[in-house]
Amino acid sequence: MNLDESNLHLNHTLYLALTTHYFMGKLTTHVLDTVHGKPATHLTIELWSVEPNSIQKTLLKTITTNADGRTDAPLLAGDELTVGIYELVFAIGPYFAQQIDTLPDPPFLDRVPIQFGIADPNGHYHVPLLASPWAYSTYRGS
Repeated sequence: MNLDESNLHLNHTLYLALTTHYFMGKLTTHVLDTVHGKPATHLTIELWSVEPNSIQKTLLKTITTNADGRTDAPLLAGDELTVGIYELVFAIGPYFAQQIDTLPDPPFLDRVPIQFGIADPNGHYHVPLLASPWAYSTYRGS
C-alpha cells in the first residue's frame, strides 16, 4: 500500500467512525426537576418495546439518570434502534419522595409513561421529561 492508498484508507476509516457516531440513529432522554430547577439525578427509567395493536410490552432495559439528568449512553443506538412503538416509564414518585418530605402517600404521580413511535431508525429521537410531583411535559427534542 503506498502513501496515497494509506491516506485514503485512513480517511475512509475516520469518515466511517465519525458518521457512525454522529449520524447513526439513537434514542436519548433527559429529565429535569422543575420544582428545584435542576436535573433529576438517580431517577430510574424503564425502556419498553410495545407490540403494535396489542397491550404486550417487552422490557428492554432499566437505567438510572446521571448527575446531568441524562443517561450515560443512548438508550438505543445503531442497529438496536428499529421502527416501532416504544415506551419510557419514568419513576418520578420515588425520586420526588427523596427530594420533598411533605408529599402525600400515595403520590399524585408515581410512574410516568411516555409512549412514542420510531419511524426513522437513522434519526435521533430525544424524549426529555420536565417533571414535578403534580405535572409533567415532554416533546421531541434534538
